[in-house]
Amino acid sequence: MGENILPLIISVVAFIISLITFFMVKNRSEMKEKEPVDSFSSRPLQLQAYERLAMLAERLALPNLVSRANQQNISAREMQVILLDNIKQEYEYNTSQQIYVTPVAWDAIKNLKDQNMLIINQVASTLPDGARGVDLNRRLLEFLMHQPKGQLHTIVLEALNYEAKRLMK
Repeated sequence: MGENILPLIISVVAFIISLITFFMVKNRSEMKEKEPVDSFSSRPLQLQAYERLAMLAERLALPNLVSRANQQNISAREMQVILLDNIKQEYEYNTSQQIYVTPVAWDAIKNLKDQNMLIINQVASTLPDGARGVDLNRRLLEFLMHQPKGQLHTIVLEALNYEAKRLMK
């Protein structure tokens, strides 16, 4: 009789160990299901990117750029290079933000950069030889005052503002 009980005890112990293992695995998988799958939210990063791009649009605005980069006693050509370099540096510093915003928002920033560089180059090309940096700056500001459709940076700011508000809903 003792010989018949030993296999039964081994079977019962094995069954109990199997049950315990089954419930432990089941409990662990249920706990994992209750954990949020994606506890990371990119919304704060996206809003921060729109904020940085709004600051970039302000910094790329020609009136702000001219007042920030204005230097006395330099040639128009030197001022042209300074303005263009400022635009390039500001843009390159913020290129990483494009992964957080819509392609439309990023294209608006690119268009602002490209248009301002084009305006600077075109206005500079109309100046006579020997023109000073202040002459370039004055002509740029005069050009902007006569823009019938407003300045592109304000349109870009409105687009960024619209997209950021949509994200906050």
